Amino acid sequence: MRSVTTPDGRTLTVREGGDAGGFPVLFISGTPGSSTLAEAHVLDAEERGIRLFSYDRPGYGASTRHEGRSVADCAADITAVCDALGIGRLGVWGISGGGPHALAAAALLPDRVVAAASLASPAPYDADGLDYFAGMGEQNVEEFGVIFKGEEAHRASMEQQRAELLSVAPDQLVEAWKTLLGPADRAVATGDFAADLLDHMRAGIRPQGDGWLDDDLAFVSPWGFDVTGIHVPVQLWHGEQDRFVPYPHGVWLAERIRGVEAHLSADDGHLTLFLRRVPEVHAWLLERATLN
Repeated sequence: MRSVTTPDGRTLTVREGGDAGGFPVLFISGTPGSSTLAEAHVLDAEERGIRLFSYDRPGYGASTRHEGRSVADCAADITAVCDALGIGRLGVWGISGGGPHALAAAALLPDRVVAAASLASPAPYDADGLDYFAGMGEQNVEEFGVIFKGEEAHRASMEQQRAELLSVAPDQLVEAWKTLLGPADRAVATGDFAADLLDHMRAGIRPQGDGWLDDDLAFVSPWGFDVTGIHVPVQLWHGEQDRFVPYPHGVWLAERIRGVEAHLSADDGHLTLFLRRVPEVHAWLLERATLN
């Protein structure tokens, strides 16, 4: 773990794993999340020759808050991290709340990003023709709804959710997320995976809650780029059983991203993509790297 200073004086926490001499791949975590890397993903990266790295978005972990940030603002932070690590060309993948940020990197850093993968990403809040909340679990509907009641109400709601995530036991996660888990996710949100997932989120939200708050605001505000303007290769994954970010979001993105390789899976939910699909994502990113 190391700290990187941005040109405007903020600090970002960075973690690395896998093959230090391999092709660089940036992992962008969900919301809430952190820069901690799953052991299975690190091992897969090492076996494939991938230098896997991640950073805490502003307001998570020890990363300085960037109040009012947009999704597009991640491009400058990614540039700062890559410059500090001596990384030129790279692949990117992001899941859930990391999905829009991975797409932003593809759209805004085409000279650096060889290819990007988006897993279970939400679509823009103002997406034309999309019912944003259709099929979404009640807990996430409430989380987004309170954003528009003002900062005080939004922060109070977020802090309540934060306290619950910091205290819930792994064997209580299915009950805690009962409105968000379809059958596929309910089957995996237990045991070691549940414990590891909680550890990953807690590393980001235990020190502060601002990153979660600012992510929510960024998602319902203009993203700062248009997904139709992406010209680098994109792989998209979305599960039909997803209740965190409903399946129509993935369909909407797949219909608008130029040349996208879309995997719209009937067998997956939200969590299953993180648990099972990353090796396929890594393999695809490496293949794109050899072609560019």
